[in-house]
Amino acid sequence: MNRIDAVFRKLKQRGEKALIPFITAGDPDLETTQALALEMAAKGADLLELGVPFSDPLADGPTIQAASTRALKCGVHLPDVLELAGKLRLKTDIPLILMGYYNPILQYGLERTAKAAARLGVDGFIIPDLPLEEAGPWRRAALKERLAPILLAAPTSGAARIKTMGRLTRGFLYYVSVTGITGARTELPPDLVAALKEVRSLVKCPLAVGFGISSPEQVKWLAPYVDGVVVGSAIVQRVAKLRGKELLLEVGDFIARLKEPLRGG
Repeated sequence: MNRIDAVFRKLKQRGEKALIPFITAGDPDLETTQALALEMAAKGADLLELGVPFSDPLADGPTIQAASTRALKCGVHLPDVLELAGKLRLKTDIPLILMGYYNPILQYGLERTAKAAARLGVDGFIIPDLPLEEAGPWRRAALKERLAPILLAAPTSGAARIKTMGRLTRGFLYYVSVTGITGARTELPPDLVAALKEVRSLVKCPLAVGFGISSPEQVKWLAPYVDGVVVGSAIVQRVAKLRGKELLLEVGDFIARLKEPLRGG
C-alpha cells in the first residue's frame, strides 16, 4: 500500500472525500510551487497533482497551457519537477502525483523516470496522452517501483473499457467530467451525476472526478458520488494573477473552502 491507498482508506474511515488540487510545477517558479504545495497541504488538500510542463499539452485548456509556457520559459522540465518532489517529500507526507505527457517521460527513460520518482517520494503518475493499449511498458516500469499508474476514463469510454480501467488503474480512477479540455467552468454537464453513478457501479477502486470543477458548490454537488475531486484551472488562474503572500493566502483560503464540503458529517 502506498500513500495514495493509505489516504483513501483513512478518508473512507472518516466519511470524508479527497480534495486533489493541481498546479503546474515551475509556474511562476519552483520556489513558489513549493510554497503553494505546502500551503495547500496545510489547508486541507489530501493529495497533490504537480503538472510537468510540456510544449504541447493537448488535454489542457488555455489556463494550464499558459502555465506550462511560463514554466518552460523558466527552464523547468521533468528532472526539475522530480527534484521539487524530493524537496516536498522532506516536508510533507501528502501523496504526490505527477501529471504530465508521455514524451518527456519517454525521452528521460521509462525505468529511469520510475526509479527517480520512487526514490524522491513521488507516489503516482497521470499521463493523459498515453492510451491503455500502449501503456504496458510504462505500467511495468511504474509498478516495479511501487508507483501508481493512474488511468483516465472519459464520458466516451464505454462500460467495458471503464471496467478494464478499473481493474488496471492504481491509486484511483480519474474520471474526466467533460468531453473536452481542462478549464474552469461555471456549469458542468447536467448528466454528470448519472455518469458517475454508472462508473461507480462498474469499478471497485477509488473514483475521482476532474476537469472543469471550479467552486465549492460544484464540489458539494459531486461529493456524494465520488471518492475524490480534482480542481486545477481555478487554482492556476489565481497563480497567474497573484504573487507572494497574497497568492499563498488566496490559494490557501480557496483550498479550505473547497475541502469543507468533502469533510465527514
